[in-house]
Amino acid sequence: MKTADVVIAANTIWVVVAAVLVMFMQAGFALLEAGLARMKNAAHIAGKNVLVFGVCSLVYWAVGFGLAFGDGNAIAGTHGFFPSSGALLAIGQAPFSFFTSVPGAAGYLFEVVFAGVSLAIVWGAMAERAKLWVYFAFGAVFTVLYSITSHWVWHPSGWLYSLGMQDFAGSTVVHYQGALAALAGALLLGPRIGKFGRDGRANPIPGHNMPYAVLGTIILWFGWFGFNPGSTLGVVTGDRIGYFGYVALTTNLAAAAGALGGVATAWVVLRKPDVSMMLNGALAALVAITAACGFVAPWAAIVIGLASGFLAVTGVLVVERLGIDDPIGAVAVHGASGVWGTIATGLFAVPALAANLGTGSGGFVYTGSLHQVWVQLVGLAAVGAFTFSASFGALWTMKRLWGIRVEPHVEMSGLDVSEHGMWGYPEFYIPVPGGYGTEAHGHLLGHRHPHPTAAEPEAA
Repeated sequence: MKTADVVIAANTIWVVVAAVLVMFMQAGFALLEAGLARMKNAAHIAGKNVLVFGVCSLVYWAVGFGLAFGDGNAIAGTHGFFPSSGALLAIGQAPFSFFTSVPGAAGYLFEVVFAGVSLAIVWGAMAERAKLWVYFAFGAVFTVLYSITSHWVWHPSGWLYSLGMQDFAGSTVVHYQGALAALAGALLLGPRIGKFGRDGRANPIPGHNMPYAVLGTIILWFGWFGFNPGSTLGVVTGDRIGYFGYVALTTNLAAAAGALGGVATAWVVLRKPDVSMMLNGALAALVAITAACGFVAPWAAIVIGLASGFLAVTGVLVVERLGIDDPIGAVAVHGASGVWGTIATGLFAVPALAANLGTGSGGFVYTGSLHQVWVQLVGLAAVGAFTFSASFGALWTMKRLWGIRVEPHVEMSGLDVSEHGMWGYPEFYIPVPGGYGTEAHGHLLGHRHPHPTAAEPEAA
């Protein structure tokens, strides 16, 4: 076996392992979003992660992978649709000439889990009031939109790539884009029943399980070590062997700083070290460092993380004061920090690291030039305008034709039982042998029904 073959084998192992780590982030999203939602919607919120990843996987194989990484022009890939075994086993050949270090199949697996993460972000701001069928329909639409912007930024023939835009693993492509679609959905759906009073002031609707949210965040942090380091797509990057280890280090430093920045900001602004804001701070930092992780020095990763912690807390408050109901904080955490991370890369990119990656130039701090910052801003403007307008247009059309929000009585009863005919926590709603609400348990507690039944739904 030639040395080149050994390297390709090592690359393939690394990329597939990284893809599995990123796929596990769906478990993190399931726990985080279910924990921050009410128990009457918990199964629906968690279960949709399986549903939308299934939709995304099929659509991405059929057309998304070709649009994103198939050979084509500056706007989109024009080859590689419905790829067969020959195209997926080839290395560095048409229609997926982009993948020179791994087979096309490994490239598909790694890229489809990224599309799944971006799609998971969308539903955070639409939680607890969107109809189930919207997940299928808009999930397919958004997968296509995501694939087009992926081509712009990551494919060598993409027009933003040609400008030198730096987005190592997707602060713009994955997170900012997902947040913009989430914002479009939240605006068209409107707030949940009872979220805002007649005076316009927001009423708190706390999630039902903070330990779930904590565990979900830790799983997402863990999965990010596939997300960012895996984006090297190999064990050798430029002239650096094992460069993915450095990417992992900057990723971890930023997340740690973001968690501390989030809880410290909450302590000052909210007068309490809010646990949810600590989680938001860590996730916001991970979002921001996603663009910069391969380009910046460790000290800059910490600065990016600390600033993200502040943005996460203030961003959630600003979104709420604008009258937008975002139950999971997707717009602030993924949107604001996606923007910050993309710009921060233009500020802090180390010239030698940019040269090693062969993308863009050094940042303002090192060169005194704002050129890279302007390139980053062009990318944000283009991706933002395309994603928001296309997402809003698609969801608006669905709303006018069929309606995208559940009926008020469905929302009040909860999406678990209304959409799926089952409860995520059945003991709290219906008599279960040996559980809450049963004769024996009721006598022990001194009353018959300590919790609402199916006939008496939990208040919104």
